Amino acid sequence: MHLITNRIKIPNELQKMNEIFVSHGYQAYLVGGAVRDTIMGNPVSDWDVATNATPQQVMSIFHKVIPTGIAHGTVTVHIMGKEIETTTFRTESDYSDGRHPDSVSYAATIEEDLSRRDFTMNAIAVNLQDGTIVDPYGGQQDIKKKIIRTVGNPIDRFTEDGLRPIRALRFSAQLNFKIEPETFNAIQNPLVREKTKQISIERFRDEFIKMLHATTPSIGLHFMEQTGVLNEFIPEFTPCRNCIQGDNRGFHDFDVMDHCFYACDGAPKNNTTVRLSALFHDIGKPSVKKSIHVDNEIHYTFYNHESESAQMTKDIMRRLKFPNATIEAVCHLVKNHMFFYEPTWSDAAIRRFLVRVKPECIADLFDLRIADVYGMHNQPVRLHDSEVSKNLCELQNRIDTILEKNATLRIKDLAINGEDLMKQGIPSGKILGRILNNLLDTVLDDPAQNTKEKLLLIAQSLYNEYNKNSI
Repeated sequence: MHLITNRIKIPNELQKMNEIFVSHGYQAYLVGGAVRDTIMGNPVSDWDVATNATPQQVMSIFHKVIPTGIAHGTVTVHIMGKEIETTTFRTESDYSDGRHPDSVSYAATIEEDLSRRDFTMNAIAVNLQDGTIVDPYGGQQDIKKKIIRTVGNPIDRFTEDGLRPIRALRFSAQLNFKIEPETFNAIQNPLVREKTKQISIERFRDEFIKMLHATTPSIGLHFMEQTGVLNEFIPEFTPCRNCIQGDNRGFHDFDVMDHCFYACDGAPKNNTTVRLSALFHDIGKPSVKKSIHVDNEIHYTFYNHESESAQMTKDIMRRLKFPNATIEAVCHLVKNHMFFYEPTWSDAAIRRFLVRVKPECIADLFDLRIADVYGMHNQPVRLHDSEVSKNLCELQNRIDTILEKNATLRIKDLAINGEDLMKQGIPSGKILGRILNNLLDTVLDDPAQNTKEKLLLIAQSLYNEYNKNSI
């Protein structure tokens, strides 16, 4: 953990920027997440600067400035290859829409500017002139204690901006910080919850994605559940709580909700598709759960839950306005996560598996399987000597062998096409499409059949059979 300090080193680009501000009689401070991350010793990728210069004055003293948010006092300065968001010291009035200030007034000092910020850890500024720290709300102390606390009264802060409660939950997962009790309780306040409901679904989705990229997203997900935020935005998860799936067979230690949360923890941190797939992969289980008696014991079954989960995932992600390509990729993984490879699989079975899953999705599907197993007991999976790892490695080796042989896995890989069949006298239409699919099935079973001569004979036989049955 960092030591509380009075000064930090200023990067060269910011020193140069400050020289320009000072030469024109203005002040400039580094603010926001960059200060927090610098204090914590984490890498910093973006810088935000606050200044007493107005946007118009900033635009007059720098060579290249883009008016990205000039209505709220913000412009983007391009300097030394960097894009630095620069905002005039400001105070804000009421937030009628629960997100944006009704009006913006410029402030005289950096301290006044910091008073409008959300959390103490984000209300720290660094003077670009000499690196001295301005910390009027004890942000460094809260960072040291790993505490998220609002600047001032939490209900006031949260009813100003409905996104702030979501940000608190996201930061808790991202930074592994605790939320100070008064701040946490305020998230559940009816007035605050009403403001949070008003935020745009895109704003929630963006914070949600950032939460899923945390090292341990289950921290924030559990807080979302406890505060009611999860039920507000993804109510489909609510039936997963206390949906028991563990029986004497020992497959699961947790109910469906915790299993999904921990599976998300076990997915690759920077792979959004797999993390979303892990989170949603079993969300349909409560809808299909059944109890059966086996030898005087109760077993729980969830037949076809993967299809139910895939449909629910599609509905959720559409509501949260994810891109169509992301929805398709996630739902494909969810729908196919229940595969059970055994060494007795024939090569034809491997080829059919590849047709169903798609070769380009194999790596993500295997990562989802590892995450699923992780979530069963909230324990990391040994990647080199666990049974599931050995099983997947064997399947991967067999897949690699088949792909090296340029296996025919799609209709377009057949030695003939629809035009060849039409030349053979088979008319265009549904029957031709069925014949092509039958030919692919034939080649999947026996790749040696994939020659033009053999396939034309099979196609003619199939066409004759269709005509015979239609009489």
